Amino acid sequence: MSRNWFITGASRGLGRAFAEAALAAGDRVVGVARDVTPLAELVARADGALATFSLDVSDRAAVLTGVRKAFDEFDGIDVVVNNAGGALLGMVEEVTEQQVREHFDTNLFGALWVCQAVVPLLREQGSGHILQIATMPGAGGGFASTGLYGAGKAALETISGALAMEVEPFGISVTTVHPGGYDTDLFGRGLTTTATNPAYAPLRERLDAMFGEAEDFDPARAAEVLLKIVDLDEPPRRIILGGAAYDMSMDMFRARTAEFAKWEALSRQGD
Repeated sequence: MSRNWFITGASRGLGRAFAEAALAAGDRVVGVARDVTPLAELVARADGALATFSLDVSDRAAVLTGVRKAFDEFDGIDVVVNNAGGALLGMVEEVTEQQVREHFDTNLFGALWVCQAVVPLLREQGSGHILQIATMPGAGGGFASTGLYGAGKAALETISGALAMEVEPFGISVTTVHPGGYDTDLFGRGLTTTATNPAYAPLRERLDAMFGEAEDFDPARAAEVLLKIVDLDEPPRRIILGGAAYDMSMDMFRARTAEFAKWEALSRQGD
């Protein structure tokens, strides 16, 4: 049977790839974004299976109205993908209050507002799957120049873990998806950067060399895996998306575990 999807940030990047994959699988999609004009040709090809409208997820009232509209479009939603977001790049000292608030309004609070809007409707229908698009799990532990981006995604993961426990009795699944690097416009059109402090120039040079070696993969590959996740009877609560991302994340987890172990004796003095 076909499924009905609600995808935020659907006009480009991973969101666009998710929408295309769902449509190719015979499903129906409501795709929203601040600007949905890039989806016009896909709507024309979808023969009624794709509906779009403009939605700013940072506006809680608009989200509540928009989610209801999406549910009414196809008489129910089976899969919700919280994908809308951008990147904030800069050292902790450099970010402005406005940059942080605007970033969290979309990346964190936008996803929260969608969850609050969809859960009562999914609970009423007795089923549903919410997928939260985060980032590589190790980034939540703090990585130079992506601290605020990682902080928002780490907070989303924490909220999602709690939400998964809360809604499981209602037949609702929650999966936090941790993608690696994909060939999207996240660090182009979706990027906010700080005014740079020259004190961090040597560190930036090292980071540029490190990031320059990273490979970005085809978003369509991520979409293929996402369709397999929603097909599972017992989907994971957390999953890393991409082999390179998996290896890097596990390296970071091992390094963190080793640091905890190094200071075990001192930790135990706190009891």
